[in-house]
Amino acid sequence: MAHNFRDHIRFSDELKDILIADLALALAFAIMSVGGIFGGSASGITILLLLPITLFATTLVFVLHELMHKFVAQKFGAVAAFRRSDTGIMIALITSFFGFLLALPGATYIYTNSFTKKENGYVSLAGPLTNFIIFIIFYILNIAFFINVHIHLSNLTLTTYAALAVQTTMFISILLAFYNMLPIYPLDGSKILAWNKSVYAILIVATFVSLTIFIPLSQLILLVIFMLIFSFFISSSYRNILQR
Repeated sequence: MAHNFRDHIRFSDELKDILIADLALALAFAIMSVGGIFGGSASGITILLLLPITLFATTLVFVLHELMHKFVAQKFGAVAAFRRSDTGIMIALITSFFGFLLALPGATYIYTNSFTKKENGYVSLAGPLTNFIIFIIFYILNIAFFINVHIHLSNLTLTTYAALAVQTTMFISILLAFYNMLPIYPLDGSKILAWNKSVYAILIVATFVSLTIFIPLSQLILLVIFMLIFSFFISSSYRNILQR
């Protein structure tokens, strides 16, 4: 199966898929950031101003997440490539219009007949752990340079724009890390949990606590419920996406 997958995947196809997914995710985050098309800050100009920030964040966070899966899988001798999901992209864009975001614009598909549970755990851990490290780095940058900066979308300066870029990258990185740590197959958390419960517990708690920096606990609980429902949908349709 790995041999057949290698025969049908070209680098140009993989690059096109990840670029389309990255651009769509960046646009969805920009729309969501203004409260959707009905939000008080919603305007084409504001979305265009935010788009370079969200594109920077998603390229760093989402693309690096997927590449780390790929690189670690290849280190263990597997065949791996990113494939976009047009259905996931449409869901991301549609939900962003209403001020929230449910997204799975694609995933790194891995084919091997020889993975141990430990190797599978390492491959799965590579993505969310990378996101958590990015979050820590940008959290430190935010404290060092922007702790007293107050951001208003209606009056962005060079300093507030930089602060917004740092804080947006923080938020997207920790949100992606936490979502992928949910223990529902095929998300990373299900494979990490099967490999090492202690590692899973540490990272899921760390990402959840970090999210409370941005989202009040009561709202975060509701968000987790939505994430779980969406994840069950993704789990049930996973094989159909794989065979597209």
